[in-house]
Amino acid sequence: MREYLIFRLYGPLAAWGDIAVGEYRPSFAHPSKSAIIGLLAAALGIRRDEAERQKTLTEACTFAVRVDAMGTLLRDYHTIQVPSAKRGKTHYTRRSELAVDDLNTILSRRDYRCDAAYTVAVEVRAGATYTARQLAGALAKPAFTLYLGRKSCPLALPLQPQVVIKGTLNEALTSVSFHDGELTGMSNRSYTLLYWETEQDSGFTHEKIMTRRDVPLNRTRWQFAERREHYCSVPKED
Repeated sequence: MREYLIFRLYGPLAAWGDIAVGEYRPSFAHPSKSAIIGLLAAALGIRRDEAERQKTLTEACTFAVRVDAMGTLLRDYHTIQVPSAKRGKTHYTRRSELAVDDLNTILSRRDYRCDAAYTVAVEVRAGATYTARQLAGALAKPAFTLYLGRKSCPLALPLQPQVVIKGTLNEALTSVSFHDGELTGMSNRSYTLLYWETEQDSGFTHEKIMTRRDVPLNRTRWQFAERREHYCSVPKED
């Protein structure tokens, strides 16, 4: 038997960063591991510059995500004015940046998922610093504000974290329900998509295995490692 932390994610906007090149900032269709670890770290009060605590949390957790509603793609054409870079000059506030005379305009495109809903299952490895119940308590009363990938993407419904003990991921996901789940059941598809890490005993038959580069290594340098993720589609329950 295994202990699973189950919670759901829903908001009008979400952004699950993918590999970004140049001025285009894409979003994957479902949450990345770095996004889930970041969410848990914020709930626990772990700051971004606490590299060792971030690493400990990353190594302690494996996760899976069920896409309850895929949502729609929104592409934002973004402009911002910034000063020219000068040696020895650092701007610590936005007001300081806008006070200079030589402002330049930077153009970028950013992708978001609109009205997407996900159910997340986290399994904590034995002997880890945090237990599933401690993580559930932190999600219920987070130390820092939680958001869905970017600060402009707030949560629209409570996470409703729950801890269940089941033999497989399949049993864990099917045993949990949310009292306002109909609000996020907006998908008209006859199936849901499941993604899980290879270490988990899923109870599903995988259709394929993909490689994602989303395991956080260094927040300062924005470095990420690769991991393998299973994928399958499952008919929706009536």
